[in-house]
Amino acid sequence: MNISNNISSISAHQTMLNTTANNVANINTDGFIPKDTRMINDSNSVQANIAEADNNGSKRSQTNLAKEIPDEIIVQDVTAVNVNVIKTQDEMLGTLLDIKT
Repeated sequence: MNISNNISSISAHQTMLNTTANNVANINTDGFIPKDTRMINDSNSVQANIAEADNNGSKRSQTNLAKEIPDEIIVQDVTAVNVNVIKTQDEMLGTLLDIKT
């Protein structure tokens, strides 16, 4: 049992949440160009790739709440799933150790 995939996913999604929070915090900043986070799934890990979103030329903030809020909900759900997987693996390991002793 290897929890490193779950831990890397939680870490990558924390990066996504931080980026989203920064975008939302700058919604009233004129000329702000938000960052966009993409998840990259390697064979043994998940990594966050951050890039500046496309500039549409607006002088106002280009933060799109219709994108940012669902992204935050996705991060919350993915983190909950990964935590449950880690808890289940821990319980299974504990049960296996109890059976062995």
